[in-house]
Amino acid sequence: MPSDARQKMIESAVTLLAIRGLQGTAFSDVLERSGAPRGSIYHHFPDGKDQLIDAAIELAGDRALRVLDAVEGAPPVDVTRYFLELWRQVLTRSNLRAGCAVLAVSVASDSTDLLDHAASVFRAWRAKLAELYLAGGIDPAEAERFAATLVAASEGAVVMSRAERSLDPFEAVAAQLIEMTPKRRRSRGSGNRKRDQAPNEV
Repeated sequence: MPSDARQKMIESAVTLLAIRGLQGTAFSDVLERSGAPRGSIYHHFPDGKDQLIDAAIELAGDRALRVLDAVEGAPPVDVTRYFLELWRQVLTRSNLRAGCAVLAVSVASDSTDLLDHAASVFRAWRAKLAELYLAGGIDPAEAERFAATLVAASEGAVVMSRAERSLDPFEAVAAQLIEMTPKRRRSRGSGNRKRDQAPNEV
C-alpha cells in the first residue's frame, strides 16, 4: 500500500462531506477522488465507513484549529474577520458548493460515536476562539458567549449561501458579526503557538 493512501482517502472524505454530505460520501467516491487502490478500504478502515468519517471529522477539526493559531494575540475584531474569511474562501473556492464537513455529519448521522466526535470538534473550535478573544482583552464569559455565536452564525450563514447560491446571506451575517464583536476591556495576553497551514474545507 502507498504510505499516503490513507491520508489521501481522509482528505478526499473531508472534501466530499463538505460538498455532498454524509449520504453522498461513499467509499467508491472516496477511492475515485483519492486515486487509492480498492484494497485500501479494508486495509486502512477495517471497521467500515464510520471509521473513515471519524478520521475525516478529526482532520477537519484540526485544520481549523491550526489556522486559527495565526491570529493569537490579535485584536478581537481581527479574529472575527479572520474566522469569517476562512468560510468565505470555502464558499468562493467551491463556487458555493462546499460547506462544513463536521456539520454535514452532525445533521445526518445516527451514530452516537460520530455525533459525540462532531460535538467535541465544535467545542474545540469554540474554546479556541474564546481563548483568542480572551488573549485579545475580552472578559472570559463574554469571550465564550461570542465564540459560540460566531461558530453558530457563520455555520448557518454558509448553509444559507449554499442554498440561495449567493454570497449575500453570508456577507450580511458576516457584517453583523464584525459589528457585534466585543471590544477589548483589559490588557491583552500573548499566545505561544504559530502555525500557518490553511484548510480547504472544514
